[in-house]
Amino acid sequence: MSQPQDKTRQELEDMLAADTGARHPSGFGHWVLLLVPFAWALFQLWYVSPLPFMLNIAILNDTEARAIHLAFAVFLAYTAYPALKRSPRDRIPVQDWLLALAGAFAAAYLFLFYRELSTRPGLPTTQDLVVGCVGMLLLLEATRRALGPPLMVVAAVFLFYTFAGPHMPDVIAHRGASLNRIVTHQWLTTEGVFGVALGVSTSFVFMFVLFGSLLERAGAGNYFIKVAFSLLGHMRGGPAKAAVVSSGLSGLVSGSSIANVVTTGTFTIPLMKRVGFPASKAGAVEVAASTNGQLTPPIMGAAAFLMVEYVGISYIEVIKAAILPALISYAALIYIVHLEAVKAGMKPLQQRRKATILQRLAGFFTVVIAFMLLSAIVYYGIGWTKTLFGATASWVLSGIALVAYVALVALAARLPELAIDDPNNPDIHMPEPGPTFQAGIYYLLPIVVLVWCLTVERLSPGLSAFWATLFMMFIVVTHKPLKAFFRHQAAWGALSREGLDDLFQGMVTGARNMIGIGVATAAAGIVVGTVTLTGIGLVMTEFVEFISGGNLLLMLLFTAVISLLLGMGLPTTANYIVVSTLMAPVIVNLGAQHGLVVPLIAVHLFVFYFGILADDTPPVGLAAFAAAAIAKSDPIKTGLQGFAYDIRTAILPFMFIFNTQLLLLGIDSWWGLLLTILSALAAMLLFAAATQGFWLVRSRWWETLALLLVAFTLFRPGFFWDRLYPPMAEYDGAEWRQVVADLGPTESIIIQLGGTNLFGEEVNKVVKLRFDASRSGAEERLASTGISAVRVEGDKAVIERVDFGSQAERLGVDFDLEIVALQRPADRPSKEWMFLPALALAGLVAWRQRRRQARERLAG
Repeated sequence: MSQPQDKTRQELEDMLAADTGARHPSGFGHWVLLLVPFAWALFQLWYVSPLPFMLNIAILNDTEARAIHLAFAVFLAYTAYPALKRSPRDRIPVQDWLLALAGAFAAAYLFLFYRELSTRPGLPTTQDLVVGCVGMLLLLEATRRALGPPLMVVAAVFLFYTFAGPHMPDVIAHRGASLNRIVTHQWLTTEGVFGVALGVSTSFVFMFVLFGSLLERAGAGNYFIKVAFSLLGHMRGGPAKAAVVSSGLSGLVSGSSIANVVTTGTFTIPLMKRVGFPASKAGAVEVAASTNGQLTPPIMGAAAFLMVEYVGISYIEVIKAAILPALISYAALIYIVHLEAVKAGMKPLQQRRKATILQRLAGFFTVVIAFMLLSAIVYYGIGWTKTLFGATASWVLSGIALVAYVALVALAARLPELAIDDPNNPDIHMPEPGPTFQAGIYYLLPIVVLVWCLTVERLSPGLSAFWATLFMMFIVVTHKPLKAFFRHQAAWGALSREGLDDLFQGMVTGARNMIGIGVATAAAGIVVGTVTLTGIGLVMTEFVEFISGGNLLLMLLFTAVISLLLGMGLPTTANYIVVSTLMAPVIVNLGAQHGLVVPLIAVHLFVFYFGILADDTPPVGLAAFAAAAIAKSDPIKTGLQGFAYDIRTAILPFMFIFNTQLLLLGIDSWWGLLLTILSALAAMLLFAAATQGFWLVRSRWWETLALLLVAFTLFRPGFFWDRLYPPMAEYDGAEWRQVVADLGPTESIIIQLGGTNLFGEEVNKVVKLRFDASRSGAEERLASTGISAVRVEGDKAVIERVDFGSQAERLGVDFDLEIVALQRPADRPSKEWMFLPALALAGLVAWRQRRRQARERLAG
């Protein structure tokens, strides 16, 4: 093995160490780093399963479970991660054993002394304070080891700010807090370290990471790569297109951009180079595809599960909002790859046997139809059995899944194993789509179970992942011996033992992959705790409004830059927690003050997108460094090229903030849904062509500008239409009874509020309230939103009473605020008429380019 190859392997191992830890000791330490993660995985399976309640044994509340979860994470952070680069990797020093035990004890303190602490809330003893102080210090060091200094520094700065509030500049000053109050708030309650973020890590994220680890251990990662390559490899730039698709599928397996790059990139990057992609572009395609893997439902990055808690919606609603942007982003990346291949004059790879166009289409659609038929059979079959068998349906469905699994393994046993090819082999042939797809269909069954539980049964994400993981565990153990049985091989006994070993190793790897996420969510909880303790959120609103001058677009740019900068050092999950905690309420409030009702899910997805894009943002884009190590290219150049490809993803958040139909919000017909999907797809493809400077032929400068204008119009037709026809009709607040009574059952109440709140601050905001469609009469409809009484003072309507916990109260509606005005959608022509001139302009550009294309062919 040559020295450069050794160096590349070492670089990749160092990058992946962020997921599992860089220490691999021998002897006693080796067994500890196997058995403790395995025990952690068993604990998590027990906690999310229904067994504790069925058996009435070891039932844990959320706080106790979070404490145990963090204790495992901190213990493994000290034992699996060296303190410094020069620290030993082959053994665990004594001081690390002591720190690991002390950190685990401090983290588990809420579990060990739960009853004692519950009898004296807010009155900590000296022991409580000492454990809390030591615990926070050890958590910060564990964070530094597992994730590097940035998140540790951010958390430490927020802690310092809590103490030093009175001495800060006036714009960010606060009263400060005592050590007693800070430790209680941050360590002994669920407001800080043991807050929502750690709760999501405990309840949801661990199971999805474990599911992905087992899926990868069973061989699904290689299967997804092979399927993508068999379908797309024959096209121009086929390996690059396969990289895009396989990275999207690998998002089911890995929640890490870096792991995604290494998993698929070691195969696809050398192939891309072989068919003509420069090294930097080959790496950049893989980076762009892998970062987008975390955006793709149904299994998105860990931060997506935090949205469930922070936004207060179901995971199905998160999937619904994220699905269209993710799909059109991937479609555009495939199109970018195609344009790069056409510009470079690349040729398709050779197939084992020459197939006609009809055969290629048949092979492709066979796979697509098989996916559709499988989904249809599962959906309607399960629905029918549930109706027929009632309470016993779950047992019947388990039997159906088991029979389907055995049948699919029997089908796979008739085919050769999917070997991991050498991408540097000069003789490259593509696998055939049909046999390749059939060789691993059974990998899809746990995913079907997961999606079914999430979308149809509407189980919690944690419980859905539990059932899918349980099925995946069964597959890991049995699929190899079952294949041997159907092939009439005598080695099924040895393969059974190998399956058990795969299960053990998959559970260990899954738990070790969670170390960084566990400590990251805990450390980010310090930031959240600081915000709730000091009230800096209100300060940030004023500060950011001052910086942006009240301009929402500047506010969004400011948020995007913060996300990208923090994302250079923080993992996506921690980045999302920090930025969404500080900025999401600011954007919503600022939009409301300027008459724009921004849904909270849109703002959180905005932060989520830019947190993920930070993985390929120079100069510290870790995914770009991983891809560059494989491609043997310059990391900065690879990162810049990857970010250039990802511009298509970067514009999406700005578009869906102003056009929430891209998040499938506010669409009330199938025609509207179809038009939204087609227009968004066309817009994204034209934007990709514009940014590449190439469509049918190389674009001229005015053609690029025209395509950008067309893409913007298709994304946001209301921008121009609103100037011709105002979108909202405005009514005086005193007319509220007539306006509310006339609203249709699906319309919302949009109210502009003004006045002074309890703190003497001027309020000017717009809120959008949904009323109960079954209510009739203005008073009843308004009461269903939480505004239960309005008094009239001359020509003014003033809110007299707001119900606690209602949607109005959650949106900041308070009593004694005046209803300044009400708005409802104006009766105007549909804004989609703007598509016609936009498409006409696109047609003009296409006509001009096709003429040049014809001339170039004649000249050639």
